[in-house]
Formats: sequence, structure tokens, C-alpha cells
Amino acid sequence: MSPYMTLSPWSSRLGSLITLYCSSQQVLCQIVGDLNPQAPSNVTSISWHERFTKNYSFYVGLGLAFLSSFLIGSSVILKKKGLQRLVASGATRAVDGGFGYLKDSMWWAGFLTMAAGEIANFGAYAFAPATVITPLGALSVLISSAILSSYFLGESLNLLGKLGCVICVTGSTVMVIHAPEEEKVTTVIEMAAKMKDTGYIVFAVLLLVFCLILIFVVAPRYGQRNILVYIVICSVIGAFSVSAVKGLGITIKNFFQGMPVVRHPLPYILSLILALSLSTQVNFLNRALDIFNTSLVFPIYYVFFTTIVVTSSIILFKEWHSMSAVDIVGTLSGFVTIILGVFMLHAFRDLDMSQTRL
Repeated sequence: MSPYMTLSPWSSRLGSLITLYCSSQQVLCQIVGDLNPQAPSNVTSISWHERFTKNYSFYVGLGLAFLSSFLIGSSVILKKKGLQRLVASGATRAVDGGFGYLKDSMWWAGFLTMAAGEIANFGAYAFAPATVITPLGALSVLISSAILSSYFLGESLNLLGKLGCVICVTGSTVMVIHAPEEEKVTTVIEMAAKMKDTGYIVFAVLLLVFCLILIFVVAPRYGQRNILVYIVICSVIGAFSVSAVKGLGITIKNFFQGMPVVRHPLPYILSLILALSLSTQVNFLNRALDIFNTSLVFPIYYVFFTTIVVTSSIILFKEWHSMSAVDIVGTLSGFVTIILGVFMLHAFRDLDMSQTRL
């Protein structure tokens, strides 16, 4: 016997439950679509409202991302000016272990500007997809190294350096675009379960050991001669700070949702990790800015930071399970492009090359 059912005008609304009968079974179904082109007026109004809200949120996130790039790019220049004034005053430089910059108003202006930029960047992720927001961080590289540093600091890149900067930004953008989106983690308990995963623990321990070797063995010998030492330290530590920020963001959201997060140990552990990682990043980034050209420091820092953070995110949230062949090839291509760009920035920085010499 064929199945049959009876629908009334009220029971045929989207989302309604109906019962389907046949000779020997009974099935409960839910209406999820309507083939009638004349949809009810309330459904049409809801779809237009959702569409408007989605587009509005996207443009708000985009605006916050542009604002974040400008603030972060400007903050590097302000902190560099503060370090230069410290050198002019004869105080102990940051690279020699001095902390005189903490008394300089220009450096604090740069620090607060960077904090405002990071807050704007955090808000941008709440309104727009990460695959749109993250590549826009490349704008801060161009703002600081290609525009503001030449105007306010008198620094300049040769032609190959500028080309390397563009290649770095392009490679990072390609890599982030093809990187898979993060798996949704909405509670502190879910975040704690992710961080207890064996793969992430091994990755975090390897990063920590590598960073400690750089800080206590490599940096004292080669830190003042090789620009990559201090930058790699900041980038590796950045993987911990970003994970801590994401976890604390989830904690704050759960707190306002009425969940008992204050009794969970993870928020306190993440707060300690964030404090230690940020203080370490600021210390070694100041050392790099104190010695090397800003137009070199910030592009290389952006490249390594983005690469390590994306890798950490993939391992923490198991994003590689959903990667297609196209995304894998795109990610590898972006990484190779980054390596080429960093090589051009680092290898040809002292070469006298300009458009007039071509």
C-alpha cells in the first residue's frame, strides 16, 4: 500500500512536523522546503532581513580589519621612534637588556596603538570570516614598511626588497585563503578537550623547546647579527598567545551566557600563558626593532607569525581532515612563495638596486 498523508494550511508551514503512514510503519517528518513559488510573506521578509544582517556584519568586520591594519602598522613606527629617542638619550638599549623604553611616552603611544589594533582585529573576526580578515593583516606590513617607515624614519627598501615584500604578502595571503576554517568551539570544556589532544601537546612541547633553545642558546650569540633570530622567537611565542586569546574569548562569551566558567581551571591557565607570551613577544620585538630596519622586521615577522599561527590552528582544531587537494596544493604553494619572499628580503637587503640602475 502506498504511503499517504494529509496536510492542513497550518501544518504545511516550514519547520512543521507531519506524520507519514503506510501499511506497516509510521514515520515522523519535518518540512524543510517549499516548492510553491508564492512563499508566505513572513518567510520572504525574514530572508531579506537575514541577508541584510549578514551583509551588514561583513562590512563592519571589513572596516574593523582595515582599521586594525592601520593601527598596527602605525604602532610599529611609534615604537621605533621611541627606541630611537632612547638611543639618543644615551640610555641602555633594548638589545642590551635595557627597559628604558618603558619610560618613553612615544613607545607607550605605540604600545597602546597596537593594543587598540589588536582589539579591532579581534572584533573583526566576530563579524566576518577568518579567510577574509586574516589576509588583510598584510596591509599593516605595507603601511609600516613601504609607506610610514620611509616617511617618518627615513628608512628605505631597495627594489628587490620591495619586490620581496610584495611576494611575502602574496604568499601569506594565498596560504591563509587555502587554509581550512577552524572547527567551531563554543565552550570552555570543548576548548580544554582540544588542548588535551596528544597531537597538539606534542606540537606545543616542540615549539616550547625550540623557543627556549633560541632564547638561551642562539639569541646571545647571533641575535644582534641575524634578523631572523628575534623574529622567529616572537612568531613561535605568538602561537601560544593567539590560542590563549581565543580561549579567553570563549570564556568571556560563556560567562555572559551564565555558564560556571569561573570554576574551570583553563581560563586561569590561559591568562598566565597570555601574560608570559605577550611580555616575551614585546621584549624580543623591541630588540629586533632596536637593531634592524623596520621595513625588514615587520614583513618578516608577519610572514613567520601568520605561518606558525595557521599551522597551530590546523593542529589544534584538526582542520586538515577537511582539506581538499586544491587547498593542500594552495597551502604548499603559498608557503614556498613565502620562503622566496623572505629570501629576497634577507639576501639582497644591502644591494644597491633601484629603478634608475635598471
